Amino acid sequence: MTEILQAPSSSHVMREARGLLELPRLLLGFPSLARQPRGNGEPILILPGYGAGDGSTTILKGYLRLLRYRARGWGLGRNRGSVGDSLPRLLRRLGNLSRRSKQKVTIVGWSFGGYLARELARERPDLVRLVITLGTPVVGGPKYTVVAESYRKRGIDIDALAAEVEERNRIASLEVPVVAIYSRSDAVVSWQACIDHLSTDIEHVEVQSSHLGFGFSPEVYQIIAQRLAQFEGQSGALAPRQRRRVRLAKLPR
Repeated sequence: MTEILQAPSSSHVMREARGLLELPRLLLGFPSLARQPRGNGEPILILPGYGAGDGSTTILKGYLRLLRYRARGWGLGRNRGSVGDSLPRLLRRLGNLSRRSKQKVTIVGWSFGGYLARELARERPDLVRLVITLGTPVVGGPKYTVVAESYRKRGIDIDALAAEVEERNRIASLEVPVVAIYSRSDAVVSWQACIDHLSTDIEHVEVQSSHLGFGFSPEVYQIIAQRLAQFEGQSGALAPRQRRRVRLAKLPR
């Protein structure tokens, strides 16, 4: 399957500017979005993509709070792409959110943030209700993203990284539901790399969006609101502690 995958061409990155068009579309679609089902204070942790911080998810957080969810950012500053640094701190934040609310937490992750969301769910399935990923590569790590060549120039063996990611996905399947939102118009992450062929409880949802546009697309917002309502009340109570130790790929800092 991985033989047919290719990283997006860097010449297509300029297409990502179209993501800015999602902002006026979001404003126009707001009346419909405001009528989406309400929550009951369920906790949601939102993780930004590589190179971004909580500012990039401000509008999404505001929308989910409007729908009466307890949406929180990751609170770690800029996402520098370090699994080893980020995951332990996120596990503590996840535990705090779950303990304060006495509920499981839904995690929404954009791009590399979705990768981290999946790893959190893999480590603590007892604390996670649902994972929603936006343009997240689940195959190959950075290999099938637009930054692949920059990794190679730094002397990083991205084929070895891809093999480690594949092994982890194979030996430690996810135990929580996942909604994977992807787009064939994504010029940053190969859409094929967003398809999870190993997890059993996963829904793939295709949208028309650039990679940048995932965070502002009214279509994406509606899907998120509807899936949150669908899973509201399902297995929301905390289960006995069951932390899984999963060997993490040594992704570059």
